[in-house]
Amino acid sequence: MRILVVGGSGLIGAHVVDVLRERGHAATTVARTARAGVDHLLDVESAPIDELRALLAGHDGVVYATRTDEQRPLPKPIYPTFRRDNVDPVVRLFTAARLEGLTRGVVMGSYYTYFDRLHPQWRLAERHTYIRCRLEQAREGRAAAGEGLPVAVLELPFVFGRAGDRLPNWAGPLDRWARSRTPLVAPTGGSAAASARSVADVAVDALEQASGADIPVADENLTWHDMIARIAGAVGRRRRVARMPSGAARAGLRLGGALQALGRKESGVNPSYLADLLLADLFIEPTSGRPLEPALRETFPSGAA
Repeated sequence: MRILVVGGSGLIGAHVVDVLRERGHAATTVARTARAGVDHLLDVESAPIDELRALLAGHDGVVYATRTDEQRPLPKPIYPTFRRDNVDPVVRLFTAARLEGLTRGVVMGSYYTYFDRLHPQWRLAERHTYIRCRLEQAREGRAAAGEGLPVAVLELPFVFGRAGDRLPNWAGPLDRWARSRTPLVAPTGGSAAASARSVADVAVDALEQASGADIPVADENLTWHDMIARIAGAVGRRRRVARMPSGAARAGLRLGGALQALGRKESGVNPSYLADLLLADLFIEPTSGRPLEPALRETFPSGAA
């Protein structure tokens, strides 16, 4: 196969390129900024369909591996911005892919869509703009692709790993916290987690099978306490992780939501309802069974300053 990887310079995109080439496929990369390994410079979020068609010509499939920071506060209303960043580019990309005759695609999504299916009573799309847009991204992207172009959506949890100097965007603050003298505390609940390499393997499997499924991806399920303790251990600071009372976590997040509202701002995941997610077991079953530890230690190396 010949596959175009949009976001090929990012953590997950770089691993997808590696796995494609290891399996004997050809990979072309596109990104917004120039760096080693990028074949084409293009802002896919704003590119018109004709320009995307020229980029996709001659390919069998496409992987969309860019993401939006769901926690950044923006002036109200945020829905138009999140739709422009998450939904519209995917619709244009898969419209162009269908017109060029591509036969397979993958979108890197979020495990929140998995939990929306699993727990409709949580009203995730109603309460969180980011999750609403992730659902629209999958639905409208597939509609644009049509029946002849199956699109798999990988529903991703916390992703650990490294690709050169590329790390998860949330790793920096956690790394500094784990190395500091600030007390380590964790609420109840937890999250699924996966390595970038595992995500890439699943993505290439989906391309080879021309899958159009929703595919939740997880290597391990970790409580927040275990995750923070393992991060601290990876950086060489084996410290006690205290338990945060659930009431304190809820109160702090409600306060954050109230302060955002006073500033007439919103974030993609609404802090006022975030406790319902944070304190839940956001676990995916079954897991791959692969050990997460190597990717965790790549993300949080012991010798870093």
